[in-house]
Amino acid sequence: MTVHDKFLALGTHYGKVYLLDVQGNITQKFDVSPVKINQISLDESGEHMGVCSEDGKVQVFGLYSGEEFHETFDCPIKIIAVHPHFVRSSCKQFVTGGKKLLLFERSWMNRWKSVVLHEGEGNIRSVKWRGHLIAWANNMGVKIFDIISKQRITNVPRDDISLRPDMYPCSLCWKDNVTLIIGWGTSVKICSVKERHASEMRDLPSRYVEIVSQFETEFYISGLAPLCDQLVVLSYVKEISEKTEREYCARPRLDIIQPLSETCEEISSDALTVRGFQENECRDYHLEYSEGESLFYIVSPRDVVVAKERDQDDHIDWLLEKKKYEEALMAAEISQKNIKRHKILDIGLAYINHLVERGDYDIAARKCQKILGKNAALWEYEVYKFKEIGQLKAISPYLPRGDPVLKPLIYEMILHEFLESDYEGFATLIREWPGDLYNNSVIVQAVRDHLKKDSQNKTLLKTLAELYTYDKNYGNALEIYLTLRHKDVFQLIHKHNLFSSIKDKIVLLMDFDSEKAVDMLLDNEDKISIKKVVEELEDRPELQHVYLHKLFKRDHHKGQRYHEKQISLYAEYDRPNLLPFLRDSTHCPLEKALEICQQRNFVEETVYLLSRMGNSRSALKMIMEELHDVDKAIEFAKEQDDGELWEDLILYSIDKPPFITGLLNNIGTHVDPILLIHRIKEGMEIPNLRDSLVKILQDYNLQILLREGCKKILVADSLSLLKKMHRTQMKGVLVDEENICESCLSPILPSDAAKPFSVVVFHCRHMFHKECLPMPSMGEMESYSVA
Repeated sequence: MTVHDKFLALGTHYGKVYLLDVQGNITQKFDVSPVKINQISLDESGEHMGVCSEDGKVQVFGLYSGEEFHETFDCPIKIIAVHPHFVRSSCKQFVTGGKKLLLFERSWMNRWKSVVLHEGEGNIRSVKWRGHLIAWANNMGVKIFDIISKQRITNVPRDDISLRPDMYPCSLCWKDNVTLIIGWGTSVKICSVKERHASEMRDLPSRYVEIVSQFETEFYISGLAPLCDQLVVLSYVKEISEKTEREYCARPRLDIIQPLSETCEEISSDALTVRGFQENECRDYHLEYSEGESLFYIVSPRDVVVAKERDQDDHIDWLLEKKKYEEALMAAEISQKNIKRHKILDIGLAYINHLVERGDYDIAARKCQKILGKNAALWEYEVYKFKEIGQLKAISPYLPRGDPVLKPLIYEMILHEFLESDYEGFATLIREWPGDLYNNSVIVQAVRDHLKKDSQNKTLLKTLAELYTYDKNYGNALEIYLTLRHKDVFQLIHKHNLFSSIKDKIVLLMDFDSEKAVDMLLDNEDKISIKKVVEELEDRPELQHVYLHKLFKRDHHKGQRYHEKQISLYAEYDRPNLLPFLRDSTHCPLEKALEICQQRNFVEETVYLLSRMGNSRSALKMIMEELHDVDKAIEFAKEQDDGELWEDLILYSIDKPPFITGLLNNIGTHVDPILLIHRIKEGMEIPNLRDSLVKILQDYNLQILLREGCKKILVADSLSLLKKMHRTQMKGVLVDEENICESCLSPILPSDAAKPFSVVVFHCRHMFHKECLPMPSMGEMESYSVA
């Protein structure tokens, strides 16, 4: 048997040659001999065939032409090899092998002549021709012959001479034009044909052979073929039976190995099932290969097995068979341009089904995102599958929400599933899913039905508010948020401008968060007036006060109409801020405020109001009689800066030693202390009197020092200014021809400059001829300059 890229040629024991295509269909048949065909050879073009048979016949003929050569030998011819380029007229050569190796070559007269290339070392067992090199094997070893130089360039001896060469024949194959692979017994040698350097030639061939790799295998070699930088090896296997301990023939193996310098690495190994392998010997198996198609043909007496390099489709088949779906999907994605029999989607769907069958529902649902992509129909189909097995919840987080969008029924079906068993999950989906994915009114009704059974469920109420919001039913949403006291209520009002909806819900908002509510109401006075807010809070004065207080802080005049009301509110709910309010407000009625403060006995506020109304003496009296605070009384007298108040203060304090001490310590800078000291009764014991008198004296000395200092500063400043004025007045004044006499209105300077003249110039820049100016009395004369 021999192989070409386009077909394979198979010889039979009955002298027939069949041409088969790669599918095994017979395309041509030739009757060559009545006996067994020993060898078939084809040239590279596939147009010429050489055949040798057991009866010694050798034929070389054209498959598509009438060209033909016949020769009969007196012994069986085992081997034939046609020149690879036999189609060329210059390459009409072939070799045959029996007892000797003969080279046949057509001469110029179309005659064929033969030359013995080798003999005397037993039968020729194998021949392979590549380019200008012929390699053959006999009983002793392997030889290579160079057609160009007509020289044999090497002899590679056989390693294991104990093996019968007829039972364990040599396997030869050319990897390329200069690399020969030899397999014999259990030994493999890789030989490289190299050019010899000119200086080394002498009488030697121009080429030599170097063994670049040599190693042993575990089994006997029946055939070899190259596969890129690896080798395909057909091995004959013998094993020992465990029961009988006898050796028997096992199935042949097809191995892929990686040659190394002195060993090899097994890449893959497959045992082949062929008919009758138990009776076969090593010589019964052959390995042929087609370089163009990367096809390998294993020939046994009863079968021809075709092997080809696994592609990604084969790899995916194997992964699917082993239920390694994830790896199969990854392999398909990586090689999607190269796979032909598989589709990524089909593998993905099979993977999802496998996960579902195994019970990995969450993983299966997650994989749907990647596998189903934007195919809405497949998404809907898978959702229904998950519904059938009761796992809608598993797929819900992964459903598409934008591109694509599934039918509303799909989303509603999942929402109903959660609503029946998981309120929190239902609420999560409502928050995450856009409202246009489903029929909002249907879901709203479903939630309301559930609230009939559990009306206080906060999760359902909050979710219903969100549904109302999406449905633009903001009034209902707001009411629910206020009931739940939800933090988003203010954001909802601002976002959707719901101020018209909250006019009757101001109390609820204030109860929920008075600070945020007041800020919102004050920021939107144009939408909800101050009057409306105050009216709504009429029944809740404490809230009314919070609102009006913040309004007053922002603007003292906006709520002036409510200042009278605020007096009572401050008095009731916020007394610490009453006095600041009374001080800052210019609109509150003082009589009303005084009445309220007197009713509630608010002394400080009453004192302030009395003083503001001009009744300072009553205010001072109240400080002294109600508060008994001399410091405050003194401070008040200082603020009013009224001599009569100081007199009243002294009269009230004259019989109260502690008050006298306070006055002595503070009165010195406002009232003459002698007035107070003269009124102190003799014999009255006054606490810290000595210290107080010392302080008065110190204050007095300080005043004297201050006055003297001020006097010195004043005198120095006066003198400095006087000097400055004198310097200014002593400066010259420019007089030119443009100036005129203010009396006669003629030019101030005479036309004849040589003539003497007199001019009077005042500091006000008025100028006169001296003769034009009437002489005033000395008492009335201004200062002037004469030029």
